[in-house]
Amino acid sequence: MRYDDFRRSDDIEDRRDEGGGGMGGGGGFGLPMGGGGLGIGTIIVLGLVGYAFGIDPRILIGGAEILTGGGHAPTYQTDRRSGSGKTGAPKDEVGSMIAGILGEIDDRWSEIFQSSGQNYTGPRIVLFRNATNGGRCGMAQSAMGPFYCPPDKQIFLDTGFFREVETRFRGCSGSACKFTAAYIIAHEAGHHIQNLLGILPRVTRLQQQAGSKAEANALQVKVELQADCLSGVWVNREEKKRPGFIEPGDIDAALKTATAIGDDTLQRQSTGRVVPDSFTHGSAAQRKQWFMTGYQQGTVQACNTFAAGAL
Repeated sequence: MRYDDFRRSDDIEDRRDEGGGGMGGGGGFGLPMGGGGLGIGTIIVLGLVGYAFGIDPRILIGGAEILTGGGHAPTYQTDRRSGSGKTGAPKDEVGSMIAGILGEIDDRWSEIFQSSGQNYTGPRIVLFRNATNGGRCGMAQSAMGPFYCPPDKQIFLDTGFFREVETRFRGCSGSACKFTAAYIIAHEAGHHIQNLLGILPRVTRLQQQAGSKAEANALQVKVELQADCLSGVWVNREEKKRPGFIEPGDIDAALKTATAIGDDTLQRQSTGRVVPDSFTHGSAAQRKQWFMTGYQQGTVQACNTFAAGAL
């Protein structure tokens, strides 16, 4: 991926120098749990799902507890102190790349929103190491992977996750991992788009009304696949704006990453079996399909994963 001429966004808060010191005790997820009802296997699966990037896994676990009668809805913190993070585009290579990706994501989505007479305000990315204050979504920890916090409209990202995608998930290799980073950030920005369009609040209400965990999970799958599709829309628009920014092997890298983080792939690796009713992000095939749908068609309308028969 060629990104030298990307516009660098200043909507970055860099807390990587904090190093997570004093933010929590040791390892683990730091998840707000209720009075029981979830087995450790469920927690591990949900943690892996969160690690594969998407919505804060604590929200998934909170929702699972509601459906099993074992807890209460997660309570967001109201303390939004940002610590000593520096704002503006970082100067290091990885930070500069992320600022460039966010700048281009904001520019393309601004154009899309303006074409339909809507205003667009982009998300903020918070960079951190190990752990940091996640605002109204509680504690952000590396083990969660990147996630979008809807109430604060912020993306939390430990940049070490990109190395994990390459070494642990084997979702990319070499220079193509730069495009994988763009795919991951564009996916999180896709959740921001869903938030702006009112999709996330609507799905949350439907999940609260769901009669079973499987039904709530099915709604979450549609949310995640739509975010994959919206990431593909951004790639389509960016390629038209900057021909040649995609290099040979980049799209294949994104598809390889989508395969590596499919629910079926993760479940097979962690438990040795696949349980479709427990999917929350979609299978490897679905994730590849919806990214390519967005990339090939380049429209928000093409990303209606909620349409009858879409999945």
